[in-house]
Amino acid sequence: MNPGELAFWDHVMKFPRIVALAAALATASTFSVPAHAGRHGDSLLAGVAGFAVGTLFGNATARPRYYAPAPVYVTPPPPVIYRPTPVYYAPAPWTPEWYAYCARKYESFDASSGTFLGFDGFRHVCI
Repeated sequence: MNPGELAFWDHVMKFPRIVALAAALATASTFSVPAHAGRHGDSLLAGVAGFAVGTLFGNATARPRYYAPAPVYVTPPPPVIYRPTPVYYAPAPWTPEWYAYCARKYESFDASSGTFLGFDGFRHVCI
């Protein structure tokens, strides 16, 4: 067992001891002196003993038994930075610049149809 578990079980075992002590004091103070004994200070002593027993018993039973684990702090994720999408230049179709652009970009460019031969074997329009 680690030290934290030992401290927990020590706390758990204190509770029955305190309750047993409070019960023993309550029993002893109730039956120690007969009610007709004639001593007038006994009622004050019984009241003080009852108050002490009640205080001990109330303190033992009112204590919280569950302790929440310590909070775990996690660093926030880095902020998301949005960058504008890059703008690519493409000349307007069917202009002399477009023919030159497509001829430079695609070796299989056919100027008469405006298409090129792709790796899939099909012809595609140059965009």
